[in-house]
Amino acid sequence: MLVGTNTHDDAGVYRLTDEIALVQTIDFFPPLVDDPYVYGQIAAANALSDVYAMGGTPKTALNLLGYPDNKLDKDWLIKILQGGAERCVASGTVIVGGHTVRDAEIKFGLAVTGIIHPKKIIANSNAKPGDKLVLTKPLGTGFITTAHKNNACPPQVMAEAMKSMVELNAGARDAMLEVGVNAATDITGFGLAGHSFEMAEGSSVTLVFHLDKLPLFKGVEELVAKKFMTRASKSNRAYVADQLQIEGTPDVTPLECFFDAQTSGGMLISVPAARCDALVAKLKEKKTVVAAVIGEVLPRGEKGLVLKA
Repeated sequence: MLVGTNTHDDAGVYRLTDEIALVQTIDFFPPLVDDPYVYGQIAAANALSDVYAMGGTPKTALNLLGYPDNKLDKDWLIKILQGGAERCVASGTVIVGGHTVRDAEIKFGLAVTGIIHPKKIIANSNAKPGDKLVLTKPLGTGFITTAHKNNACPPQVMAEAMKSMVELNAGARDAMLEVGVNAATDITGFGLAGHSFEMAEGSSVTLVFHLDKLPLFKGVEELVAKKFMTRASKSNRAYVADQLQIEGTPDVTPLECFFDAQTSGGMLISVPAARCDALVAKLKEKKTVVAAVIGEVLPRGEKGLVLKA
């Protein structure tokens, strides 16, 4: 076992030979959108992302589906699986089977197996003082999907969020490998707050974020003002509270989006400062959704996370 659960990394890594290690992960969740095909795409992209975050290449996947077939017809089920299959094909991943159970609520995701060279693992626990922090997708999907469930999200805002959530993190993975980075993690349910906290703890460093540099979805400010937050926002805030220092008086929107639970979010990458410009250029070349420099890594201080207004 090369990477287990001790640093809360994105996937487990198990060495098979001196040149091949397995990367394994699993993720599934209820629908976030009304379109079953897009829901399948998002769930698959979200699960595949954990392999990309380690620097790995996904190879096989197993479908995991809970479905109330005693209440709904098979149309939604078929479209969910088709959406997931489309993202797997796009990533070069082969679906080798899966498991379906009757459930009171729809749930879908994947168990993914990838490969990586044992000496090329990008863990979340190797951020170094002096690194720059780069994020590859905007924040705010929790607010947007919650507003959507309440029929209160502008269609264009939801459309942009869905486009981002469907996007694979393969381009970010490729950019990281080509440039050379120290650490990475993908931003999902624990939000930027929780996942960056785990990077800080695993690396024994302090991560500093500039709130005015956080990339946010257009239109999310109105949804934040109306408090369309997920239940996870509160738990994410509590999770990092003891290790969080806030300097200045932050604007409400970026602060709340720092805690906001993401679905199929971007990569948070810790890159040596001398390679930061090259990474940003490479991310843009790979057409990642954004390539935003949002902070830096310091030697471990009193707190693991520092927010600067």
